[in-house]
Amino acid sequence: MMLATADWLWELDGWIAVAAVLCAVSASLVGNFLVLRKQSLLADAISHAILPGLALAFLWTGSRQSLPMFVGAALVGVLCAVMTQWIRDSGKVDEGASMGVVFTTLFALGLVLIVRAADRVDLDPGCVLFGAIELTPLDMVSLGRFEVPRVVITLSVVLVVNLLFVVGCFKELSLTSFDPGLAETLGFRAKWLHQLLMILVAVTAVACFESVGNILVVAMFVVPPATARLLTDSLAAMVMLSAVLGAVAAVLGHWAAITVPGWFGFASTTTAGMIAVVSGLGFVIALLISFRRAASARSLSARA
Repeated sequence: MMLATADWLWELDGWIAVAAVLCAVSASLVGNFLVLRKQSLLADAISHAILPGLALAFLWTGSRQSLPMFVGAALVGVLCAVMTQWIRDSGKVDEGASMGVVFTTLFALGLVLIVRAADRVDLDPGCVLFGAIELTPLDMVSLGRFEVPRVVITLSVVLVVNLLFVVGCFKELSLTSFDPGLAETLGFRAKWLHQLLMILVAVTAVACFESVGNILVVAMFVVPPATARLLTDSLAAMVMLSAVLGAVAAVLGHWAAITVPGWFGFASTTTAGMIAVVSGLGFVIALLISFRRAASARSLSARA
């Protein structure tokens, strides 16, 4: 499929696609281990819970500077993960219930704080849901002789950190994801590794949140890894395939957002939402493929 259409401007759409790919790959890398640990909802919880951190950082500093808001949101994201585990370990509720309690409470607090700040800053529920990835090329910083969007630099750093973590701790992550009890027996600090994973999930969510909003953050944490899991039983292949699927969905999703609505006489739609739709369609295709493979395996088994 050719992406160079009349509506595609590489000076604008190219940077938007790059930002979307960086977000998708960064989230997919750590999202694999959330899916394997059956903690996918935690990505949703953290991406909601960082909202009060953003609002508090603005109310405290009176500005939308990136560093204070990034720190505030990251701290609240880590707090969400810690509180979820603490409630699960010390209370008489399961992990799903503890996540539900924590993230709904923090998200509601964030909405209240946003209403408090609404007359002073451009923070609103629409921005929270869809982000502003279309504005990526408007916030440029100098990098040597080149002008690069600020969010691209931020997401590039997050991607490198996540990649180093996954590659460097791949054996430990594999063991703690499939058999945490055995990992503890062999001397691996499963809880510490889990906390480090949660910190990276929170930082990734914060880095992606400003540009792509809540919808795409959650989708990229869960959908590409879940799709890859349907297509392979190898963890290494699953991690690599999820990154590829996320990147492809990011590019095709932005292309579809500016092109497909025009086929029906409408204006372009939100890129973040369309990327999530493309990811979902990819999952459906993978699900149909897995059904067909399972049916073929059963047929061969019956003949044998």
